[in-house]
Amino acid sequence: MRRNRVGFYFILPWLIGLILFTAFPLLAALYIGFTDWNIAGDANFIGLDNYRYLLQDSIFWSSLWVTFRYAILAVPLGTFVAFMVAVILSRPMRGVGIYRVIFYLPAVVSGAAVAIIFKWILDPSFGLINGFLNLFGITGPDWLGDPNWVLPSYLILALWGAGSGLFIFLAAIKDVPKSLYESAMIDGANAYQKTRHITLPLVTPVIFYSVVMGIIGSFRKFTDAFILGGAGGQGRFAMVYLYDLAFVDYRMGRATAMAWLLFIIILTLTIILNISKKYWVHRE
Repeated sequence: MRRNRVGFYFILPWLIGLILFTAFPLLAALYIGFTDWNIAGDANFIGLDNYRYLLQDSIFWSSLWVTFRYAILAVPLGTFVAFMVAVILSRPMRGVGIYRVIFYLPAVVSGAAVAIIFKWILDPSFGLINGFLNLFGITGPDWLGDPNWVLPSYLILALWGAGSGLFIFLAAIKDVPKSLYESAMIDGANAYQKTRHITLPLVTPVIFYSVVMGIIGSFRKFTDAFILGGAGGQGRFAMVYLYDLAFVDYRMGRATAMAWLLFIIILTLTIILNISKKYWVHRE
C-alpha cells in the first residue's frame, strides 16, 4: 500500500485534471442537453425536447449530409494520396528529406491561416485558380458561392493537407521486412506488384487508423469551414451549425444535444469500421 500510495501521488495532478476538465464537463454537458439554457440565464429542464427539435430540423440534417458527403470523399482521397506520396518518398533519392518536409508542412501550418489563404485562392474574381483558368480562356466557377462547387472546394483543401499523415505511412512502410521485397524481386515482380501485394497489405493497420481518425476529423471540421463558409450557408458543416446554435442563437442546450448526437454518429461509424477490419486489415 505504501508503494502504491507513492505512485498515486505522482498521477494525482493528472487525475485532478481529468476530473475537473474532462469528467465534470462531460457530465455537465449531458445535463445541459436536457435543458433550455441561453448561457446567461438559468437552465430550465425540458427533457428530450432539444433532441426532438434536432431530429425534425431540416438545417441539422442538411449540415449532417454535407459533413457526411465530405467525409465519404475526402477521407479515401486523402488516405490514398498520403499513402502514394509515402511510397514514393520511401525510396532513396536525392533531396528526399527536403521533399518530406515540403509535403508535411501543411500539418504544422495554422488552420486559420490556411483557410484565409484558400479564401483568396478560391475567390471567383481574383483568385489564383480562376486566374490560371482565365489564361486558357476558361471561366472558373464561383467556388464558394455556387452550391455545386462548395464540396469540391473543400476537397481541394483536404488534398492539399493530405501530407499530414505522411510520416505515419512512412514509418509503416519502413517497417515492412526487406526480405519480402527481395523475394519478390527474385520472382520478377515489378514496382507496382510489390506495392500492391506486399506494401499495401502490410500497412493496412495504419490505413485503418488513418480512416478512423479521418472520419472523426471530418465530423469535427470547424476552423476552415467557419472561415470559408460556402453558398450562403447551404454548404454549412455540422460543427459550424453547432457553433451557430450555441454562440449566435444562444441555444446552448440545443447545441449540446447536437454534440451528443454527433458523438453517437461518430461512435457508430467507428464501431462499424472496427467490425469490418477483420475482412481487410492484415494481421501477421
